[in-house]
Amino acid sequence: MIDLRSDTVTRPTSAMREAIARAPVGDDVWGDDPSVAAFEAVVAERAGMAAALFFPSGTQSNLAALMVHCQRGDEYIAGQFSHIYRDEGGGAAVLGSIQPQPIEHDPDGSLSLEKVQAAIKGADIHHAITRLLALENTFRGKVLPEAYTRRATALAHEHGLATHLDGARLFNAVVASGRSLAELCQGFDSVSLCFSKGLGAPVGSLLLGDEAFIARARRWRKTLGGGMRQAGLLAAGCHHALEHHVERLAEDHDNARRLAEGLADVPGVEVGACDTNMVFVAFPEAHCRGLQAHLEACGILMAVAPVTRLVTHLDVSADDIGRVVAAVNDYYHTKTLRGPQ
Repeated sequence: MIDLRSDTVTRPTSAMREAIARAPVGDDVWGDDPSVAAFEAVVAERAGMAAALFFPSGTQSNLAALMVHCQRGDEYIAGQFSHIYRDEGGGAAVLGSIQPQPIEHDPDGSLSLEKVQAAIKGADIHHAITRLLALENTFRGKVLPEAYTRRATALAHEHGLATHLDGARLFNAVVASGRSLAELCQGFDSVSLCFSKGLGAPVGSLLLGDEAFIARARRWRKTLGGGMRQAGLLAAGCHHALEHHVERLAEDHDNARRLAEGLADVPGVEVGACDTNMVFVAFPEAHCRGLQAHLEACGILMAVAPVTRLVTHLDVSADDIGRVVAAVNDYYHTKTLRGPQ
């Protein structure tokens, strides 16, 4: 089955499974799991950050960051369609009593700095006090411009705000931009990195920050139910991905471009720009159900909708891309005989 629903569907490679099986372990809640400690240390060094903390998921990592940066009744600014605001179950509000202030995105995925500045609230008792600016890189497959992140983090710091980066797919930005992990983390007080998407680990995210921040995040991780014992098995999978799967993200980007180019030639299909491993495609609504059924019969999984996100990853090959384009072409070249489904 060719699965383009997300890069979260990746499965560990044989080499990763071997690394997991031979990982030395301890009790991470006690702080004595050597595989976790080694993984945290190497990523913090590469990111140019002082310390790191291993989490089961990026959602929990982001939430812990929000709860360190903000107190009850405080506010954070984020994008209207950012994952930290829209797709994490409202955890900041539900569990942290932290109010989000969403800002609409510009076409390149950035947030207008004029709108960000206008949204910042101070000590007026009528308002929640703004404490944090949260950005996402990549956002819907787009790499945030370097000059923009520099200006955005500077603006936030000028107004006394902390800065957090949801870097769930930051390694895709590393490969696409040619910049180092440390360069892309520069200016942020905390960064969340996910290893279970394009990098292919089965579980795991890291939260990065200074030592005081990570010490507070460790307490919140425990409160949020994220204390793990022999977590070195999971960390070993992530460490293997760090050492072996980052550069190969370029293959995913190439496959996504091939997919975008192939689908752009299909009559009636509109394809957006492709920067990394995501392709956004507009299919005619009348044919969404029929197309999805046709693709499933061809062994292809896509969440077909009027605007569909297709995501390439290490379990999708260049040959698979050719099969997907051919299957979509086949459907649209014969749809007039079937009519809308």
